Amino acid sequence: MASPSSVRVVQLSTTPVKGTRLLHPRTLQLEAGGIRGDRLFHVIDERDRMLNGKQSGELSTVAAEYDGDLGVLSLQFPGGSQAIGEVELGAPLQAGFYSRKASVRPVIGPFSSALSAHLRRPVRLVRAGEEGGIDRGKAGGVSIVSQASVSRLAQQAGVPAVDSRRFRMSIEVSGVDANEEDEWVGRQLSIDSAVVAVRGHVGRCLVTSRNPDTGEVDLATLDLLGDYRREAHTTEPLALGIYGEVIEPASIAVGDLLTVL
Repeated sequence: MASPSSVRVVQLSTTPVKGTRLLHPRTLQLEAGGIRGDRLFHVIDERDRMLNGKQSGELSTVAAEYDGDLGVLSLQFPGGSQAIGEVELGAPLQAGFYSRKASVRPVIGPFSSALSAHLRRPVRLVRAGEEGGIDRGKAGGVSIVSQASVSRLAQQAGVPAVDSRRFRMSIEVSGVDANEEDEWVGRQLSIDSAVVAVRGHVGRCLVTSRNPDTGEVDLATLDLLGDYRREAHTTEPLALGIYGEVIEPASIAVGDLLTVL
């Protein structure tokens, strides 16, 4: 078990466009809806359904950045091409988002055509609603995994290390035993002056089998998790990591102390 002063933030991750390459800033602003600027945009296919790394691993080879003050989005593609411009929004439409419908607004400009060319299929870039935490709503505005949990998966795979970016978690921490964060569900955590209420475990899908740099499937993560996590008492099957709701907004940084309240 962790000692009271040993759990520290070691990596922060975010991206303005769901499924694209993760950015790793030194600080993140936690707000009532989640992380400021995180997954504001996502891609929909020709049938107006959300497209992510599960269907298209090549999304992870795109680097996206968004300046919220200027309203400027940039997409950098392998080979050096880019699409950049101010974000203008079209009329709202209803699009499939997992098993539900969500109101989104198409992003006008060069982005959809550039993404379509890269993914070799017709897609559109859209902006999600303003409520934050788009996957699970406010209850899932942030996600947390420990280094030890990722190392335990590597041990199961018989490899020296597994890249934690596969799991696309907001916050990675050190100083706890493997899967110790499972026990935090139902409790509150403080990270510096921010407070997060942990609502559940993150169930895993085929996205985690993809190499975070190339998008190619190269690790049977679900089979590996099933070998030792299938009977774990978690809120979702084949879970690795947890998700929670921001109760007290604040800025957090790499190196901050995490305390289970």
